[in-house]
Amino acid sequence: MTRVLLIEDDPAVRRGVVLGLRRYGHETEAVGNGEDGMEALEAFRPDLVLLDLMLPGMNGLEVCRRIRETSQIPIVILSARGDDMDVVVGLEAGADDYVVKPASGALIEARMRAVLRRVAPSQADTDTQAGPTVVGDLEIDRGALRVHKRGELVPLAPSEMKLLLFLSAAPARTFGRQQLLEDVWEHSYYGDARLVDACVMRLRSKIEDDPRNPEYVQTVRGFGYRFGPVPA
Repeated sequence: MTRVLLIEDDPAVRRGVVLGLRRYGHETEAVGNGEDGMEALEAFRPDLVLLDLMLPGMNGLEVCRRIRETSQIPIVILSARGDDMDVVVGLEAGADDYVVKPASGALIEARMRAVLRRVAPSQADTDTQAGPTVVGDLEIDRGALRVHKRGELVPLAPSEMKLLLFLSAAPARTFGRQQLLEDVWEHSYYGDARLVDACVMRLRSKIEDDPRNPEYVQTVRGFGYRFGPVPA
């Protein structure tokens, strides 16, 4: 049973989402503002957070940033604000996915499950990787889902970890945004390329010495991304 914390200020939406989550078998705690959400995070210890952006007092972006200061728990933003800039800002704050309201219970459930799958190592990772992969200053332990840089643990959110594992598993290949959406995020629809770009930006900020001149996650202009240097 997955423990889900819903932070949503609209009572009607809150009731509807909670009923849907419980119908799918999730243990759910729901609060109406960011301050209560931060307290519930400590008391309830959820496996995933569903987070609205337009909250009274501490808004959803601030809640997301504060959670990311101390935790890599999966965060899915659930918001009526679907403009490109709103989505990008939410993802840059540290969210793993972004669902625009109104959304069906089935869609929310599918997105949650996709994010939660990124938390666990795949069977392929655990079966084929006998030990950590060392690339430059990075050590990638696929089975333990840990990344170290120069011996220091690098905290990665689920989407950042899954993206790094996926790209580094085939360092000679370039992957388009659409393929990354399907293989890493497990969904696709128009406009979702911003999920990939925002996640790449966050990942670079954590593993690169100079994110503007990345060594590990490279942009192949006009095509997508790859792990490792792009041949001249």
